Amino acid sequence: MVTIHKVEYDQKSTLRNLLELYKYDFSEFDPEDVNENGLYDYMYLDHYWTEEGRHPFFIRVDGKLAGFALVRIMGINDHGKRIYSVAEFFVMKKYRKLGVGLIASNEIFNRFSGIWKVAQIETNKPAQIFWRKVIESYTNNNFQEVREDEWDGPIQTFSNENNKVRD
Repeated sequence: MVTIHKVEYDQKSTLRNLLELYKYDFSEFDPEDVNENGLYDYMYLDHYWTEEGRHPFFIRVDGKLAGFALVRIMGINDHGKRIYSVAEFFVMKKYRKLGVGLIASNEIFNRFSGIWKVAQIETNKPAQIFWRKVIESYTNNNFQEVREDEWDGPIQTFSNENNKVRD
């Protein structure tokens, strides 16, 4: 059973550890190197407890940690609707290709009603394939893929305003 749980402040070190695994996994697409302590160090970690509109979640499979999702509000559109972004999303390799990412992402989308933007860097082809498939399924193919000047890669955007939300 796949579940998501809000990361509480006292669980921040656990999230930090998972972020290191994520950043290592991501290193084949990102030129960032480890620091002199051998860590990648995620610079926005503390922001998830100090800034409004940031939401950290653990992904669990049968109660065991399997990954995380970091969601944030990017702003408000001209119609007063919140714009959400999947800032980071990670499923450990042993849980991939089992539907864990699909279930977890759908649960995340269902928690927040509004406009969604899910961006991938140009070099991360596996993420592009994953998110296109997930969002196509979630929206019944009712999404757009766009490019924006400040981002190097595709961005899938959609609205889930009519979905049941549990925020």
